[in-house]
Amino acid sequence: MNADPLELQKFSDLAHRWWDPTSEFRPLHEINPLRLEWINARAPLAGKRVIDIGCGGGILAESMARKGANVTGIDLSEKALKVADLHSLESGVQVRYKLIAAEDMAAQEAGQYDVVTCMEMLEHVPDPGAIVRAAASLVKPGGQVFFSTLNRNPKSYLFAVLGAEYLLRMLPKGTHDYAKFITPAELSQYVRSAGLDVQGLKGMGYNPLSKIYSLNEDTSVNYLMATSRPL
Repeated sequence: MNADPLELQKFSDLAHRWWDPTSEFRPLHEINPLRLEWINARAPLAGKRVIDIGCGGGILAESMARKGANVTGIDLSEKALKVADLHSLESGVQVRYKLIAAEDMAAQEAGQYDVVTCMEMLEHVPDPGAIVRAAASLVKPGGQVFFSTLNRNPKSYLFAVLGAEYLLRMLPKGTHDYAKFITPAELSQYVRSAGLDVQGLKGMGYNPLSKIYSLNEDTSVNYLMATSRPL
């Protein structure tokens, strides 16, 4: 299985706090509107069949469903999915959640999705290339696949590890393993090897004074990549 048991345990232990906007998941709540609108601008979600790989507690999955998409969320954390299911019932926003690996889902439902998302997950798995290949298999020809992850360089270590985890304490210590960060060039190679085309790249920044996130052209720390499967 392409998963790190320690990573799964780490997020499972925090699962009950997933929808608390003041918890360890506060950054996810704050960046979600940015990534949602970026995705929706490039692939209008209304009426689309969408799958969110590594959906966790369902923050992005639910927000895409609110845009009118038919959303499936998959993850390997049973606790996170239970939280996602419960929140879906409470909010009335319908999302189909499944406890399944991306590679297994790709074998079952290849080519059935208009949009595939995989956000803040690739840096937590042993073989990110396999996740990219699974995403490429799941999307229909002409469909779009969106990734987000962390660049690997001294600046990203300073900001994403030392800054976010130790100085600002925005994230629990040990959330990220710098060695698993992925450069845009490496992700582009995974994408092309999986038969996808790179369509766009966007950076995401955080201002510690205003405490506001924004999309920009600086991909040196957090970045998003839009890709498509050729017809």
